[in-house]
Amino acid sequence: FYPIDRGGDITYHGPGQIVGYPILDLENHHISLKQYIFKLEETIIATLREYQIDATRLQGATGVWLDAETKQARKICAIGVKASRFVTMHGFAFNINTNLNYFQYINPCGFTDKGVTSLRKELNYTIDIEEVKQKLKQNLYKQFSEIL
Repeated sequence: FYPIDRGGDITYHGPGQIVGYPILDLENHHISLKQYIFKLEETIIATLREYQIDATRLQGATGVWLDAETKQARKICAIGVKASRFVTMHGFAFNINTNLNYFQYINPCGFTDKGVTSLRKELNYTIDIEEVKQKLKQNLYKQFSEIL
């Protein structure tokens, strides 16, 4: 475990995830940290929509969730961001073909009553991670092109 100073609680990074740490000068681009996180979440939600997965936010929590307001709520993408002098650091961990067994050793993002999932688990087949990266890149561009 490595303690770091950013939003969120403990999380896991490992094989089968797409981990992105975009670096953006928020002040220079006239965007708040809250708006930045919203755009990251929208990027993941749009990418999941391309796989016919209905993802959303969970009230009071960052990240991207499936069945967010139900007892079956499960996180598919963790987001933890910090800004120093208005420059972002850290980012997101999007579970694609992730071995979810590693999450049993932690309370991901501090939640004890919510699950974790992956694109592979939801679709029931191994995903081409390079394909997801391309879709993610296109959706990042759509979300951020008007401010860059």
